[in-house]
Amino acid sequence: MVRKIAIYGKGGIGKSTTQQNTAAAMAYFHDQNVMIHGCDPKADSTRLILRGKMQTTMMDTLRDLGEEACTPEAIIEEGFEGIKCVESGGPEPGVGCAGRGVITAITLMEMQGVYDEDLDFVFFDVLGDVVCGGFAMPIRDGKAEEIYVVASGEMMALYAANNLCKGMVKYAEQSGVRLGGIICNSRNVDGELQLLKDFCDKLGTQMIHFIPRDNIVQKAEFNKRSVIEFDPECNQANEYKELADKIINNKNFVIPKPMTMDELEDLVLKYGLMD
Repeated sequence: MVRKIAIYGKGGIGKSTTQQNTAAAMAYFHDQNVMIHGCDPKADSTRLILRGKMQTTMMDTLRDLGEEACTPEAIIEEGFEGIKCVESGGPEPGVGCAGRGVITAITLMEMQGVYDEDLDFVFFDVLGDVVCGGFAMPIRDGKAEEIYVVASGEMMALYAANNLCKGMVKYAEQSGVRLGGIICNSRNVDGELQLLKDFCDKLGTQMIHFIPRDNIVQKAEFNKRSVIEFDPECNQANEYKELADKIINNKNFVIPKPMTMDELEDLVLKYGLMD
């Protein structure tokens, strides 16, 4: 049975990069059949898998050609290691609600049975730290059973992750969604590893993996590749391989226990992140 995973995190935290490299590692190292459904209106959730190509989005196809044109053959492209890619897209800038594009796109894909194909994993790459409206759909309506949050040892990244957990709690009972863990995409903050461990303990979850900072990620992106395609023998590729393995074998799913703002501030003060 396909496992449906939503990846959330503060804007700019490296969520889409982490998600694409993890998906690439699953396909390349673990022989998993993977699909990425980009739910960010920037439509950049699949570009490393497609070697820099920006996909025509579902919303663009709907606007230009109508619903009948949104067939799987027209909107899904295959990239590195056969990973299937689709982008929801969004409205024209300044017009309409981008979250509705997520609702529309996922509904259309379900109607066409795309997620019922021979897939092992579907990744929903969801915009930033938004947990309202259409962007909460993977949590609210049980479209994704597993949530992973990308964070770092920075105050706003932790705030966003904690806020996402608050959103999860609201819908966990009705939808069955559970938190699979926090992924630390390191920013080389002092005491970052222990801070994230303490943060995860407070939430009642695990830090499923600590990804060290490495310039090869930027080099691979400059070459429009995932790290796994760019240099599968490098240390960073092995980090994503390990993260992919941990997600594949993960059995630790929880309803998180988000902190109050005072508790979060006390935690970050302990590590000197606030003046």
